[in-house]
Amino acid sequence: MMPKKNQNPSQIYSDISNSISRIVAPTSEFYSNFSQAEVLELIKILELRREIPLKYSYKGRGAKIWNNFYQKYVVPKWYQTPNVEIALLKQNFEYINGDYQNCHNINIVDVGSGNSYPVKKFISQLDRLGRINKYIALDISNEMLILAKTNFTKWFPKIEFNSSTFDVETSSIPGEFWQKSTDFANKNTVNIFLHLGVTIANHLDRNRVFQNLRDSMDKNDLLVFTNEIGSNSQWDGKVRGGCKYHVDGIYQWMQNEIGISSEDCELVRKYDVETDSITAKIKFNQNYTLSFSQLGIDQQIEILKDEEITIWRHHKYQIPELIQDLEKAGLQLVHYSHSKYLSPIMVICKVADS
Repeated sequence: MMPKKNQNPSQIYSDISNSISRIVAPTSEFYSNFSQAEVLELIKILELRREIPLKYSYKGRGAKIWNNFYQKYVVPKWYQTPNVEIALLKQNFEYINGDYQNCHNINIVDVGSGNSYPVKKFISQLDRLGRINKYIALDISNEMLILAKTNFTKWFPKIEFNSSTFDVETSSIPGEFWQKSTDFANKNTVNIFLHLGVTIANHLDRNRVFQNLRDSMDKNDLLVFTNEIGSNSQWDGKVRGGCKYHVDGIYQWMQNEIGISSEDCELVRKYDVETDSITAKIKFNQNYTLSFSQLGIDQQIEILKDEEITIWRHHKYQIPELIQDLEKAGLQLVHYSHSKYLSPIMVICKVADS
């Protein structure tokens, strides 16, 4: 008979600890911020792509995290350079003030409005020309819409303000948001759809977002969005802007909401070759079981040690790639321009000719 081989006690402990999975459940605050459909979508994307969509980080307390980041690092101060998006809206005003469409009245449909701060000077210019018909703020986060309403109605008490929770990743925008049966101005009114904040760079499925925006537009409407031009794979590894300050807030918020111990995970920022995006990920140093058991849901997700969950993404475009994606969605490039920093751009599109 062969003698039993004695196993190293430390190896036995290591094997046991590696097989143990911490079971955690999201907080009650988490469930108060999401509908059943949103939680189910989040679970599905976690299972299939190991990602928590960035759009969900703006809900609940996440709206305050973003607004604090914006007020501190984006709103221009006397000692800072001007806000890039405000400058780009001013630079491209001749294309988006109604002249291009030979139309007098304009509805501004702000998709992903946030706190509405980037459009303040732009709306003021339109107002001085007497062209603004109404402003419609759309955002996935009701807390963001509260911020937008507070700001906008203080700045422009005489301009009609409408708002609604809306997710442009899942559907096109219903015309009822800006149309009224009694609104005779509709015949002489165009919509300017804004999608600012380089938000197109953060979406899981950019092509679907372009398609949804195109399906929301009439032939005289324009889509205006901002992004960055460049190669994602040549990222220098330096964290700055949203990749630094906003991500830090999201990371802490996600840990608290899901119940992950800070000792069991770390924040990793890197270039993701599979999605050609710069990403921020939660890397797990311990096996975890995420248990979802409210809103009529009873599902568990196993996350193994060394697995990573994406919580933030940013995709730069090369111009040929951007034009290709626009054409695929049935959109036609009207104009684009760089900021003085070259990388950030503003893109203006219309519905493609048949």
